[in-house]
Amino acid sequence: MTTQELANRYYKLFTQRQVADIYQQLYSADIICTEPEHALAMGVPTITKGIEAVLAKSKARMELIAEVHSFFSSEPVVGGDYFSIAMGRDMTLKNGQRLQLAEIAVFGVKDDRIVTETFFY
Repeated sequence: MTTQELANRYYKLFTQRQVADIYQQLYSADIICTEPEHALAMGVPTITKGIEAVLAKSKARMELIAEVHSFFSSEPVVGGDYFSIAMGRDMTLKNGQRLQLAEIAVFGVKDDRIVTETFFY
């Protein structure tokens, strides 16, 4: 699978909100996820290594959300072994706080799998 094909598959699954399928089908077991430094203030680690840890982080974040009002995703932009997507959500957290989050995600691809993901928000 080319990087473009993998990026297109990611986009299709993401827009269908099939995030579990993205992790299962497209991520390497050795994935490395990098979040910005200010994520620490929200209780999010800046570096997460391995699919199990990434899944646990994702689950913990989803448990904070009471309702997603809307979400968006741009189509992927591919450059070499990387692709990026702009994405965001308008959501209400379980603590009652309404939050609009917009970010750019950059994914590194090797051997038909996503091996790195870096978020900018």
